[in-house]
Amino acid sequence: MWFVAAALAVLSALFYAAGKHEIGDLGITMCQYGGTFCDSPHYVLVGAILAGVWAKFVSIS
Repeated sequence: MWFVAAALAVLSALFYAAGKHEIGDLGITMCQYGGTFCDSPHYVLVGAILAGVWAKFVSIS
């Protein structure tokens, strides 16, 4: 689950950069298919935070 949280955090950063037109052609393609996430990358960041909280919760012994 930690892997999922980290992957979502990286995706959030990529969508943020794509929304600001900082990563060239890759950003154009990303925003073409995931326009909502380019406009609001915090949606993905919230998912990353929730995945991290869940990972912490299930790893408590």
